[in-house]
Amino acid sequence: MENKPLATLVIVEHDNQSLSVDTLRALSAASQIQQDGASLPVTALLVGHQCSSVLNELKCVQGISQIVAIDAAEYQYALAENLSTLIAEVGRDYSHILAPASTFGKNLMPRVAALLDVGQLSDVIAIESLDTVIRPIYAGNALARVRSDDTTKVMTIRSSAFDAVTVSDSPVAENVVTLETVINAEHSEFVSQQKAESERPELPAANVVVSGGRGLGSKENFALVEQLADKLGGAIGASRAAVDAGFVSNDLQVGQTGKIVAPQLYIAVGISGAIQHLAGMKDSKVIVAINSDPEAPIFQVADYGLVGDLFEIMPELLEKV
Repeated sequence: MENKPLATLVIVEHDNQSLSVDTLRALSAASQIQQDGASLPVTALLVGHQCSSVLNELKCVQGISQIVAIDAAEYQYALAENLSTLIAEVGRDYSHILAPASTFGKNLMPRVAALLDVGQLSDVIAIESLDTVIRPIYAGNALARVRSDDTTKVMTIRSSAFDAVTVSDSPVAENVVTLETVINAEHSEFVSQQKAESERPELPAANVVVSGGRGLGSKENFALVEQLADKLGGAIGASRAAVDAGFVSNDLQVGQTGKIVAPQLYIAVGISGAIQHLAGMKDSKVIVAINSDPEAPIFQVADYGLVGDLFEIMPELLEKV
């Protein structure tokens, strides 16, 4: 097995304008990869196009030893087809490569692992040592301790399991290396992107999440969830049943096949609490459930439960808030 210097590479997720909060949490996970009680040197890899504002933001993040920046038009849309080849090239010199377990990371990192001919450690929630991590299995009902003997540990980080690293008011990272490596995506091209614009905070980053389920009955009734979220300054979520019924778009789905969230306050309205939904929100600090069925599984994880007709409870709650 080849020996390489112990160092961590974190892939920066961004939109060419600002850093993703998931990146700050992946950097927090990187700081926990330690040898003899000291964190391994952490390099942040920033790849994009006209993303100087992201670079300036990244310079203020604590705990980064080096920033490697690559700015080219070919990387504007973060296509996995060429980005993964670039990361595999840069990443050969690192013992650990991390990215958030977001859509971005899930699209990218399996390709990087395949190109490096190593396995992937997915959805990591804790790092125990240089080669051992903890990850959930069976929709979070069991935790697996996994050890990797690969020369490069490629892993995606469950953001909700880590706090974001500290961001300073002024730059703290001085070691910035600029590379000119350009790789074309030969077999794919960016066509278009449909992105819902909202004044509300993004679901993974919100401190308060109000989610609605099938119990709301219709798209019109989902307005109750939106009104409560707006009063609390929170984000909107939904169960898969609500998404499948067309109440809201699928980018708001919370659960095993949606987004994993762990806000300070999670309010579940008309959600029974299927195991797949619980996997996406049970790490929330305070959980409030509103459901007419006292036997609903959601009450097993809730800190506070209101049993009753949500169409009576929600207007009253909106009035009191």
